Amino acid sequence: MFRLEDLTLFVRAAALNSFSEAAREAGLPPAQVSSAIKRLEKALTIRLFARSTRSLRLTVEGESWLPYATQMLETMHAGLQKIQTPDDDVRGTLQIAVPSDLGRHLLLSVFRDFRRQHPALRLRLLFSDQIADVFKDPVDIAFRYGANGDASYIALPVAPDNRRVLVASPEWLRQHGEPRSLSELTQHNALTFMLRGKLHDRWTLLKDGEIHEVNVSGAIMSDDAEVIRRLAIAGEGIAYKSWLDVSDDVNAGRLQPILTQYQGESVPLNMICPHRQQLSPAVRLLYDAVKARCASVQASFAAQSRCN
Repeated sequence: MFRLEDLTLFVRAAALNSFSEAAREAGLPPAQVSSAIKRLEKALTIRLFARSTRSLRLTVEGESWLPYATQMLETMHAGLQKIQTPDDDVRGTLQIAVPSDLGRHLLLSVFRDFRRQHPALRLRLLFSDQIADVFKDPVDIAFRYGANGDASYIALPVAPDNRRVLVASPEWLRQHGEPRSLSELTQHNALTFMLRGKLHDRWTLLKDGEIHEVNVSGAIMSDDAEVIRRLAIAGEGIAYKSWLDVSDDVNAGRLQPILTQYQGESVPLNMICPHRQQLSPAVRLLYDAVKARCASVQASFAAQSRCN
């Protein structure tokens, strides 16, 4: 008979290619993961991993058995959800990956309120601009900007109408003047974002159905979107940011939209999870809470657009 914990550790060790990483993720000593794998290998009378002091990889038999182990885990979790009482619905640990600025600036308060409403639930929050792999990384769900072009996972729309906006601080605009055209925009210091080594220095805007691409440059760039927002507030230049990230700053007067005759590019926000079985009561309730918060922010964007 297989232990649920042993199956879980096998699947995670296979995804992470490391016993020590699987142990760290589960909060266990590495020796406990090794013992779990040995119990499985003894029960199956096969070797699941080929291991040495420097490497770890699945054997041919391990690769063949991995999808069945994964399916067994999914079936057991589905069965547990069926027999849990309503009081047990929102408990356990929920691991969430969120873009840096969105998480720290907008969603952290949502997560805090949600945790207070459900004291039996633990949240593990991973704030990073690196795109989480919901199949391999230790996450249950991820909030991700951009259109969903991958049918291998489930994507639920959170803020489908979200767009980027050009913003700068009032102090920057007093010192350098407000650009009135895209050609003038190129003369200003742009705060540019990097992701996976790629510099996003070509900004796309729309006007009257026509697409305009502008090559910008600046003295400061960062791979952390929150840093870009803070630099803009500090008066270091012009940023091209998601409205969800800067709405509070605009409403508070810390940032000011510019070139509002142009429409920023679409950056819809979705909630991503690997399988429909991941849509537990906790996930569905959190999705509703995040969607409601984003809807209120989108309403302020519509009001801002009407004023302009």
